[in-house]
Amino acid sequence: MTWFLDPFSADFMLRALGGGLLVAAICAVVGTWVVIRGMAFLGEAMAHGMLPGVAAASLLGLPVIAGAAASAVVMSVGVGLVSRRGRLSNDTSIGLLFVGMLALGVIVVSHSRSFATDLTAILFGDILAISAADLATLAVALGATLLVAAVFHRPFVALSFDPRVAATMRLRPRLAHLALVGLVTLAVVASYGAVGSLLVVGLLLAPAVAAARWAAGIPGTMLLAACFGGAAVLGGLLASWHFATAAGASIAAAAIALAVLSAVVRFLVSSLSARIASTKKAASAALV
Repeated sequence: MTWFLDPFSADFMLRALGGGLLVAAICAVVGTWVVIRGMAFLGEAMAHGMLPGVAAASLLGLPVIAGAAASAVVMSVGVGLVSRRGRLSNDTSIGLLFVGMLALGVIVVSHSRSFATDLTAILFGDILAISAADLATLAVALGATLLVAAVFHRPFVALSFDPRVAATMRLRPRLAHLALVGLVTLAVVASYGAVGSLLVVGLLLAPAVAAARWAAGIPGTMLLAACFGGAAVLGGLLASWHFATAAGASIAAAAIALAVLSAVVRFLVSSLSARIASTKKAASAALV
C-alpha cells in the first residue's frame, strides 16, 4: 500500500491525478464517437495542428491554451474549406493541413532560445505542473463535453449509420458533424496541458478501443472507456514516480497497453466460450 499511496502524498501528484482523471473522462466521451465514426486521423491532425498557436502563445507570453484553441479552430475551419472548395477528399485535406501546421509550428518554436525544451513541453506536456486553475478549466470542459454529447446524441447515432437517414429524420447531419468536430477540438485542447499534443491521441483512442470490446451500448462504452482511461492515468503516474519516467508518455503507454491487454483477454474469452459451446454441443449430440 505504501508503494501505491506514497506518491500521492505530494500535492502536485494529487493535482496530476485529478487533472488526468478529468482528461480521461473527456477523452472517453469524445473518443467513443471518434472510434465509431472513424475520425482518428482528424483527432491526430487536430493534436499536431495546435503546435503553431501554442508556440506563438509561448513566445508572446500569452495563455498557452488560448493559442491551442486558436490553432485548433483554424485547423477545423481549414479542413472544411479545403475539402469543400478544393474538391479534395477529407483525408487528403486533413493530411495537407496537418503537415503544414506542424511545419509552421516547428518554424515558430525554432525562434526560441530554448528550442528543444519548448518543443518537448509542447509535444509531451507536463501533467505534473497542473494547477488548481487548470483543474477548474478541465471541469468546465468536461461539463461542456457532456452537455454537447447529450444534446446531439440522436444526431450522432444517425450520422454514424447513414447521413442520408439523418437528413431524412431532419436531424441536420452537417450540424451534427460540425458539433462532433467541435467536440474533438475541445478534447484535444483540454487534454493538451496534461499529455501534450503528441500523446493526446493515445488517450483519446486507446481507452475507447479497449472499452468497445466489452460494452454493448454507446453510454456503456463511454463509461468503461473512462474507467480504462482513469486506470491508465493512475498506472502512468505510479510508473513515472517509481521509475523516473516522463509522466505524459507513461500515461499514454499505459493506455495503449490496456488496449492491447483488452484485445488479448477478449480473444481468450471468446476462444474459451467457443470451446465450451462446442463441448456442450458434442455432449448433447452424444446423449441423443
